[in-house]
Amino acid sequence: MSTETPPQDCQSMAEVRAQIDRLDIELVQLLAARAGYIDRAIQLKQANGWPARIPERVEEVVMNARAAAEGEGLDPDLIEGLWRQLVDWSIAREARVIREE
Repeated sequence: MSTETPPQDCQSMAEVRAQIDRLDIELVQLLAARAGYIDRAIQLKQANGWPARIPERVEEVVMNARAAAEGEGLDPDLIEGLWRQLVDWSIAREARVIREE
């Protein structure tokens, strides 16, 4: 497993690419962990008779991501778009199991 090298310490494009590849793997691992929580949410929503989409929660999640992006100096519009896609995918996954579609 490669170790983290700060961007300013990378001496070549090969090092930069290795770090990007390392981060991409970590991002995929985090998304897989998030999907596990979505699976648990499905169970809890079914037990409580709740729908897959809860609009207030969708907006809360998206606004949290926007705020985090702003705090990190990232484009909040980009992050909002990515998060809306992620949330829509999660809700579609929930809805298939809850049988709303």
